[in-house]
This record gives sequence, structure tokens and C-alpha cells, in this order.
Amino acid sequence: MSYRIVRAGADRIEEALPLVAAFHVEEGVEADDAHRRRALAALFTEPCPGAFWMIETEGGEEAGYICVAFGWSIEFGGRDGFVDEFYVAPAHRGRGAGRAALRAVAEALAAEGLAALHLEVEDGNRAMRFYESEGFAWRQHYHLMSAPLGARPRGRRGARPGAGPITPSS
Repeated sequence: MSYRIVRAGADRIEEALPLVAAFHVEEGVEADDAHRRRALAALFTEPCPGAFWMIETEGGEEAGYICVAFGWSIEFGGRDGFVDEFYVAPAHRGRGAGRAALRAVAEALAAEGLAALHLEVEDGNRAMRFYESEGFAWRQHYHLMSAPLGARPRGRRGARPGAGPITPSS
């Protein structure tokens, strides 16, 4: 099956919402449609903090999406991107949709002058070999760490790599 990778704008939010919701359910992300709608709308404001691509079949069926947040890296020498979310609907997995999308997005971002593209993947995720086959490499001695800013969420905290599952706060 062949796929089109289409850079999306604010006019595609309603089409994107069911895909984003499906990804969030699979990943255990707690958010409602109002939150997702606000986040997508902010993504399409200027100055542009990122980009969103829909993955579609040649027949126009939505098959997934990739969202990339833009940043800047002194280490890599310029503007970079972080794959914030990458979702391929179960019916389209293993059929080339993800590979076509990742390659198209990387090519588009390179043409826009981005110096590097980063992503995170959960330990044991079967997509790790796929990402490696597309040129992503483990960075020795680096671990992604996150700190929510503003009001801190309660009830969950992160763990050091290898320290076991996330546990409720006391």
C-alpha cells in the first residue's frame, strides 16, 4: 500500500483529534479532547513551535500522524526537531506507512535547514529496530529527563533508568 504524507495546518485539527486520542489511549496519556484541541491549535500559531504531518492512504484514509517540536541545539549546530508523537493506526502498521512518513518528514525538515531530529522510545518498544534502521542511534551516557513547569502534576513521579516503574507520590 502506498501512503501520502501531508503537512497539516489548523484546518486538520478535527481530523487529527481521533488519531491523537487513539495514541494517547495506547500510551496511557491522560488528556481529554479539549486539552488535545488546545495543544494542536497552539502548534499552528506563529512563531511556529513545530509541525504536524498526517499519514494518509492514497484513497484518503487517515492512517496516522507525526508531530515534531522545534528547538535549537548548540551541539548539533542549529535548529533541531524532537518527534513529540508518532502514531500509525494498527491497521497500517508493518505496511510501510511509518517508514514513508519518517523519511518524508526527515527530508522536509532537512530541506528547511534542521540540523538534527531526535526521538524517545520506551524500553522494549518493538519500533526500536525500525528507528535504528532509519539512522537513529542510541546516545551513550544520555537519558531523557523531564520536568513539568508551572503547576506540578500530583500522583506520579519519574524514576531513574532501571529504578523500576513510576510509583505514586506520598
